[in-house]
Amino acid sequence: MSATVTTTVSISAPDVLQVTPLENAPFGARITLPSYAQDPADLNDEDFQRLYGAVHEHLVVVLPDLADLKPSSQYQLTKRFDPTCEGAYGHSKEFRHEKSVLRRDGYSTPSQPQVQILGQGRHDGHAGVADLVLRHPTHMSFHHDPLSDDDMANGYTRFYRWHIDSALYGLAPPVVTTLLGIDCPVDKKQKLRYEDTGEEITTAKAATAFASGAIAFENLSDEDKKFALNTIVVYAPHPYIFISPARATSDGLTMVSEGKELPLEELPEWEDSKVKRLPLVWTNPVTGKHHMQVHGCCIWKLETPEGTVELEEARKIIHRLMRPNISPERIYCHDWNEGDLVIFFNRGVWHSVTGQFEEGGHRLMHQCNIASGVDPVCQK
Repeated sequence: MSATVTTTVSISAPDVLQVTPLENAPFGARITLPSYAQDPADLNDEDFQRLYGAVHEHLVVVLPDLADLKPSSQYQLTKRFDPTCEGAYGHSKEFRHEKSVLRRDGYSTPSQPQVQILGQGRHDGHAGVADLVLRHPTHMSFHHDPLSDDDMANGYTRFYRWHIDSALYGLAPPVVTTLLGIDCPVDKKQKLRYEDTGEEITTAKAATAFASGAIAFENLSDEDKKFALNTIVVYAPHPYIFISPARATSDGLTMVSEGKELPLEELPEWEDSKVKRLPLVWTNPVTGKHHMQVHGCCIWKLETPEGTVELEEARKIIHRLMRPNISPERIYCHDWNEGDLVIFFNRGVWHSVTGQFEEGGHRLMHQCNIASGVDPVCQK
């Protein structure tokens, strides 16, 4: 009897950064780092330009096996995408305001305050933070009509809030966001249900969902494209505080109009010069494509060639334009694996948290985005 011989084949890392489009997804790519760069912050200029181009072309890119990435490296990599950024976290100090809807969504890393610690459960001592207890944001506290306990017990969930990472007051939107999965529930599933159509999709628990602003613009009618290209979105002063008493639609695209928003005189002091007036369409500086980019929950008014559209009607218009583009075939839901570093073009996609955790559930992530020095533009 002949002996069995086992041959081990080693696959060496490439000499240059590799970009592989994701299969069965409307956009997105997987990145393989070159052999010399175990840390993506160490990429040389040529390979970083490949990464920069991939993020702008594919909108969401995934770098695997980076669970030990240091917060300092994540910050340096994030900052490298935008030479104009000033180094401040994209939401500044209002992220922690007692009335902000974002106030409980994370903690700053002591060694690198621009990197936020997100997740669920107790992670005492992580990154030097004592008594670290994280809360995963869920639709139950944010939607006007949340799912029933029975639905959630049967594995159903929703998109929490479709958004762009940005303070939307005073600061310009970040160019990219980087998200690092450190401790992720890879063996549990959830079902996302669309209340208006009854459609369902199954993902890993707490997947992050992405929608392409380019696909959104491309699918507009000619009339809506003309409208979008000539419309300015005016965001509310201190928008995350302004909307705090209100509740969202069941798809997480915008807010239900009931007059519950905080009156302007009850907001923290604000200046009209810091109110963000941004185009509804942002032009991708690499591909030249138009992206319909809007944070539907935080809008205040629309400025159109025909005049100003006030809050309730503005929400109706934006919801109509956004809704087709979160349909199952048009979105990419990232099912997290430990060590995934996801970089997304924050000026080209919208994204949403999904899911809720059972008692004792765990999740740990690092997030970084940095306010830009310049606002996005629409090049008609």
